[in-house]
Amino acid sequence: MSKARTGDYVRVHYTGTLDDGSTFDSSRGREPLEFTLGNGEVVPGFDTAVLGMAVGEVKTVTLEPEDAYGEHHEDRMMQVPRSALPDDVTPEPGMELQAEAPNGEVIALVVVAADEQQVTLDANHPLAGESLTFEIELVSMRRAA
Repeated sequence: MSKARTGDYVRVHYTGTLDDGSTFDSSRGREPLEFTLGNGEVVPGFDTAVLGMAVGEVKTVTLEPEDAYGEHHEDRMMQVPRSALPDDVTPEPGMELQAEAPNGEVIALVVVAADEQQVTLDANHPLAGESLTFEIELVSMRRAA
């Protein structure tokens, strides 16, 4: 039976859970995730987990932060004056915001804390620092040309 290799176009179903067992994402109930192995379209550990799988195979893998969304970096936490936010935004913990970096890149931010004067924002990926467990099923694959 053919095994998935770098450059193959694959379709997978997956369910991702955290250490506490809670599900953070799943493709079940929607179309499978589609990507080309080795193109950097998914986190590195997910790419590696699918390598060598056969169509119909199901496996469970746990990715450490360095193979997923990286470690949580304190230098990606920032405090800004509340006046720096648009007037129509009332920041509350957990709220997701976007900002534009000087190079034009869009940065996703999460409000960690807010008072009348300051807002603490986190520019880390929400899953940074987390170990992620994935149940992966290889639904189909197409060989690279």
